[in-house]
Amino acid sequence: MKEESVGLVETKKHVYQDKIELESGKKFGPIDIVYESYGELNEEKSNAILVCHALTGDAHAAGWHEGDKKPGWWENVIGPGKTLDTEKYFVLCSNVLGGCRGTTGPSSINPETGEPYGLDFPVITVSDMVKVQKILIEHLGIEKLLAVTGGSLGGMQALQWAVSYPDSVRFSIPIATAARSSPQQIAFNEVRRRAVMSDPKWNEGNYYGDEPPRDGLSLARMIGHITFLSDESMRQKFGRRLQDSKEYSFDFSPDFEVESYLHYKGGTFVERFDANSYLYITRAVDYFDLTHEGERTLAEAMEEVESKFLVIAISSDWLYPPYQSKEIVRALKTNDADVTYSEIKSSYGHDAFLLEPGQLKHIVTDFLSQIRVKDIQTDVPVIRADMSIETASEIMIESGYTHLPVSSKTGKLVGIITAWDIAKAVAENLESLKEVMTKEVVTASPEEPINSVTRKMKDHNISALPVTGEADKILGIVTSDTISQLVGRERPVPGIGGPRV
Repeated sequence: MKEESVGLVETKKHVYQDKIELESGKKFGPIDIVYESYGELNEEKSNAILVCHALTGDAHAAGWHEGDKKPGWWENVIGPGKTLDTEKYFVLCSNVLGGCRGTTGPSSINPETGEPYGLDFPVITVSDMVKVQKILIEHLGIEKLLAVTGGSLGGMQALQWAVSYPDSVRFSIPIATAARSSPQQIAFNEVRRRAVMSDPKWNEGNYYGDEPPRDGLSLARMIGHITFLSDESMRQKFGRRLQDSKEYSFDFSPDFEVESYLHYKGGTFVERFDANSYLYITRAVDYFDLTHEGERTLAEAMEEVESKFLVIAISSDWLYPPYQSKEIVRALKTNDADVTYSEIKSSYGHDAFLLEPGQLKHIVTDFLSQIRVKDIQTDVPVIRADMSIETASEIMIESGYTHLPVSSKTGKLVGIITAWDIAKAVAENLESLKEVMTKEVVTASPEEPINSVTRKMKDHNISALPVTGEADKILGIVTSDTISQLVGRERPVPGIGGPRV
């Protein structure tokens, strides 16, 4: 399928009126949560993928806003036919707590004072950010995310989701990240914060309404941007070429292309980002440590995870080097978790997760193609074979499903009943389910690949399969609505589709 853009998109906002308890113990709220979504949520709400942005990102991950000069920050990954194919998936991205792009942060108005929070905003953690995302997910009626992914700080959020809400994530895809910030990473963050705080215009965070600390924030961004690149990428991109001159200036104005590039990056950054948000978010990165400062091992921290993992590192990343991703993999394997490790081969450094869409697509789509029945099955009420037609009808109407499994007293599958069967029984004044239910039932097993289920639905022209385990015990159901979304509209499944089953 040809790769396309999701086109024009709108930013949405959910206002959480209550307060949450932060990791610091403080209570904080209300909270504005700004987000964007791409693609369609299926009726089972089982195809949602949460994308978590990096340090200075925002909710605008893909598509275009009216008047934009450039698209969302992961435009080359999200959209029809792309890595996160919006013909299959419902993709979400929200601005993090503490940000400055709509979600409540230090530049937001404190309802108690009518003024921006400034440094009255509480110090937050990655865990707090994820807690706010969980509120958004629940607001949208999504019980379980198909996947959570993101690079850098976004990868930390993906890990935190798997640890904090293990039963809410099927697949975790952390990219170019770590399970805890290293001393070097903390050191870089501190230097960047001091660059901001040393600017006289920062004024202890009380610069709103006045001139912001542009010089300090620009310098912080320049320092940070160096860590996002690699020695090789800078050599290839800039070398020692001079900017607009053939000779040295013999003063301290920018002579080299690399100097001018960093000044440009710093200058454009101050137009879109709040200095205080920069302080708060980098501090959240510093505090990120799944071992809780050594109170438990990383393996112990990941004992309860349930999701399948794809851990992706970047070969030339010296900010979050591959050894940190391999630490995550080892901890998961200690717990016999289902984990795959992949490495993007690139000279771009840390930024490669934004700049290598081809490799990323190959790695991620191959991983997501491993979806099995147990990853998408849903719980359904089970009709007992000795129930009356009237009771079965009531259960079906209340559940919203038009196909329900029928069980024996021991929970063994003995048949399947449909809305059409119920209608026939009522029309013919039948009393027993056994007179209308289908007794020869095609089933799926929890470990069965999704493609196998697709073939069964096609071959038998049916739209729902009961999922059974040992001794034919009923575990749930998998439906055509979920299947058709995940196999993609470019590969329709003949004989299935239509209304929810």
